[in-house]
Amino acid sequence: MSVIEITSEEQFTKLTKEDPSRLIALYFHTSWAAPCQTMNSVVATLAQANPQVTFLSLDADEQQEISELFEVSAVPYIILIRNSTILKELSGVDPKDFIAALKQFSPAEAKKEEKTQEPTPAETEKEEPTEEELNERLKKLTSAAPVMLFMKGSPSAPQCGFSRQTVAILRENQVRFGFFDILKDDSVRQGLKTFSDWPTFPQLYINGEFQGGLDIIKESLEEDPDFFKNALGEEN
Repeated sequence: MSVIEITSEEQFTKLTKEDPSRLIALYFHTSWAAPCQTMNSVVATLAQANPQVTFLSLDADEQQEISELFEVSAVPYIILIRNSTILKELSGVDPKDFIAALKQFSPAEAKKEEKTQEPTPAETEKEEPTEEELNERLKKLTSAAPVMLFMKGSPSAPQCGFSRQTVAILRENQVRFGFFDILKDDSVRQGLKTFSDWPTFPQLYINGEFQGGLDIIKESLEEDPDFFKNALGEEN
């Protein structure tokens, strides 16, 4: 099945209501976010490989009311729903998470889970990335969007007060940003502490450069109300 591009709220409502028991993948994207270019092809490939899942593509800028309904504040953003219930929310930064979620909630996998099996040693052991591999991954992640926030939880469901405050600041200043939930990947969580030489989270990067945590961002805005525009190289 191909990806269906949503062009109106009426179309969205019809497609999400016609078969509520069917797994639906909502893919929010924009033309300006570089990670979406890669995710576009990933979503198209997965749609062909998973005909039992309905893939709906939504431009977050053009379908603002739907984006606001689901509290989408960063792209790419993926939401899996069934029976009008949100099963999973993903930042989309790592396609592996999307693939894993599809397997977890697809009808075929649900049936397989009924037959529990003990994992083999090979399945339980995960190879740790080398320092060079981890640093290369962190470079890509910190540059995945012009503004990248590494936080606990997601913008719609922050898992700590500092992350919640940072998201609020970005929204107040109308800053578009990508995010990564460090609670879902311990190698990134621990690696960033060394990579940025900063021990706590959230951490904010602009154009791949570490800017600081919540207190530093607050101080930067107090000193320069146009801090974000200047850091991004935008004209006032």
